Amino acid sequence: MDEVKKQTLAVLVDNEAGVLSQVTRLFSRKGYNIESLAVGVANDPTTSRITIEVLADDDHTVLLCNQLRKLFPVHSVKLMTHSTSIRRELVLLKVSTPTSERRNEVIQIANIFRASIIDVSVGSLTLAVIGDEQKTEGITNILSEFEIIERVRTGVVALERGNITIYDETKEKGEFNYGKNVL
Repeated sequence: MDEVKKQTLAVLVDNEAGVLSQVTRLFSRKGYNIESLAVGVANDPTTSRITIEVLADDDHTVLLCNQLRKLFPVHSVKLMTHSTSIRRELVLLKVSTPTSERRNEVIQIANIFRASIIDVSVGSLTLAVIGDEQKTEGITNILSEFEIIERVRTGVVALERGNITIYDETKEKGEFNYGKNVL
């Protein structure tokens, strides 16, 4: 049996009510918990791009991709590997800064991680961090020593490097290419 690991899938779908529910129900029916989910309108306003992270082995990932392709509102499915894609997430952190010394320490850490300070109040700073999982986890771990009041994450978004796009293998271009370029 293959190693279970975090797999990232990019799914191009119709931008219509109920489509996200259809896609997420597929994972639920197959017994997979979605670890991360990000959705937004694509280049064409009639389509949306869903980025899903799930814990699965390679064989089950191929099966999930093929099942997704069978859904009517799905145009394209791509596996986003770490070596061929750029992956980022946004994390907002509200950190307690009861003293000016604490505030200065948090500002220095924010500068090291190239985080943006997006709100300053009397007792807290709010930071925005954009990066890969190692970066966002790194700053979160360091700032946990300063009392993180609140944290929110967007979920991972990913694009393939170079000229390759999710539009390269849509159903319209190559009707149901099962297994082709999935892994």
